[in-house]
Amino acid sequence: MATERLGVEETLGALNAALGPGGRVWIKETRARHLRARDFLAPRRALQARFEDGQVPENVFRAVACLQGPGVAPVLRCAPTPAGLSLQLQRPAVFERVLGAVAAYAAPASPALPGPRVLLHCPALRGSPSELRLSQLRTVLVADHLARALRTHGACVRLLPAVRDPHMLNFLKQLRVDWPAASERISTEILRSRALAQLTSAHNGGTLTPGVLGSLCLKELVKEQGRAAGYDPNVDNCLVTEDLLSVLAELQEALWHWPKDSYRGLAGAPDADADSCLVIHVVSCEEEFQQQKLDLLWWKLDDKAPLIQKHLVCGPVKVAGTPGTLMTAPEYYEFRHAQVCKASALKYGGNLAQDPAWTEIFGVLSVATIKFEMLSTAPQSQLLLDPADSTISTKGTKSGTFVMYNCARLATLFESYKCSMEKGLYPTFPPVSSLDFSLLHDEGEWLLLFNGVLPFPDLMSQTAVLDHTAPGLHITVHTETMCKFLVQLSMDFSSYYNRVHILGEPRPHLFGHMFARLQLLRAIREVLHTGLAMLGLPPLSHI
Repeated sequence: MATERLGVEETLGALNAALGPGGRVWIKETRARHLRARDFLAPRRALQARFEDGQVPENVFRAVACLQGPGVAPVLRCAPTPAGLSLQLQRPAVFERVLGAVAAYAAPASPALPGPRVLLHCPALRGSPSELRLSQLRTVLVADHLARALRTHGACVRLLPAVRDPHMLNFLKQLRVDWPAASERISTEILRSRALAQLTSAHNGGTLTPGVLGSLCLKELVKEQGRAAGYDPNVDNCLVTEDLLSVLAELQEALWHWPKDSYRGLAGAPDADADSCLVIHVVSCEEEFQQQKLDLLWWKLDDKAPLIQKHLVCGPVKVAGTPGTLMTAPEYYEFRHAQVCKASALKYGGNLAQDPAWTEIFGVLSVATIKFEMLSTAPQSQLLLDPADSTISTKGTKSGTFVMYNCARLATLFESYKCSMEKGLYPTFPPVSSLDFSLLHDEGEWLLLFNGVLPFPDLMSQTAVLDHTAPGLHITVHTETMCKFLVQLSMDFSSYYNRVHILGEPRPHLFGHMFARLQLLRAIREVLHTGLAMLGLPPLSHI
């Protein structure tokens, strides 16, 4: 059996290349009603723009119909339709290639070269959890998810600040956010002496507030070529404090002292300069102005500061019916936790919150609810939270709870098969190479493979894309992609699972179909587990 991984992007690239010079034309279908007839489409309007009268030349048509190449899915037929040029894959062959190498699709490919060094800085973590606003909680969750995605693709990521407050560390642990703790304070003497040499009094010669050293004018830095794009024109003077210098010293130390293994394969290692590292400040829109001052102050006081600093600015978080500032992050966690406990009590009865066996489950469900709420919207957009939202139950199809519920359903399915096998009702799982995937002809089965398993490696890559070469101060990431994907995959799986009886009667002539379906759902399970891991969520075996 071939082991080369098929890819959506590889197939689209080959399809577009077969049409000749020009922009991208082909699209991958995703809707169930379209997938009944085709898998890829070159829309008629796009063909009319590419070819005279929209007529595809015969040689191009043949090239598309006989498409081959590394990672390219095998083509069954290509035909003109009113919608455009429709292409359908050899589905049994695709099933065989994908389900015969599940691990290749449920995990990212090993990068050919070492990934970049990325310093992710989340200023919100310098306070205590009781001061953490919902907009700041969003920055923490975005930074944590982005760090996991980048590391999955070979990047060396350092997270700042190292957290000192033990209460904050406990809260992060509760949220299943993997963040470093502080060990010792870093000296600020060098930065302090440089700052004092340039400072002016903050109060016209008067007595300064304890901890305040004075002020520095940053206006000229804002005006410098290459640094004006994106900076607030109102950035002028910066009040320099001991705390601010401590922040800069920590950034400076992290930038210049990376773990030795992070230099592996990098040109000039271990003396690689700061400009080989990408510094990203993940801030709420309320924090951005102060962070801009910090960037400029770093350049002012350190001639070896990185040339490029990017801001990932998360939009505001609004709470329906009440000002968001009235609810802190720990309060919101407790609120959602209470809702999860109540929903479970209504479903299963009894006071499960007092049952130690359910304590861990309720904690995971609460965190899943919050992470899917906070991460399902593009980080740059405003987020509206509804505390009264009833979709946190397992019946709500757009919540983290729903995803976790379907993950548990898969675990229960495979446990049921295992128990029946041990009783002698079913045979042991045969070698995958012996399975007949031509038996998988249900629309829901192709939907799960084509939308859920086949494109998953590309989706993981999209989450880790950092366009740091784009001009301007701000950077855009797609941390919403994974949550949206997992919700849609759970909806497709739930629909299929409710309609199709996977574990049929223990009759030999039914086993072939059962095992082919189980292998498909094994792939779905692995994809779900990998996606949840990138969100810092463990799979649940039961709910």
